[in-house]
Amino acid sequence: MSEAEANDEVVFVASLPDLIDASEYDDHPDGRLVRLRLTVGADGVELLGDAFRPQELEALLRTLGGGPTEQMLCG
Repeated sequence: MSEAEANDEVVFVASLPDLIDASEYDDHPDGRLVRLRLTVGADGVELLGDAFRPQELEALLRTLGGGPTEQMLCG
């Protein structure tokens, strides 16, 4: 695996913090709400994202340059 492929690796995890809750659904009937939390620490920058439509968040992450990603499957 190349370094670029390793940086774009997606790991599915059991849970991640929610940044959007169900009470906000009615205020965004178009489903385009994306919320981000940026944390800077000793190990670098962590970006936590939440969106009604995962493809919106994934497109945003690609424009930021990608990188290792943890993703939670919702059901």
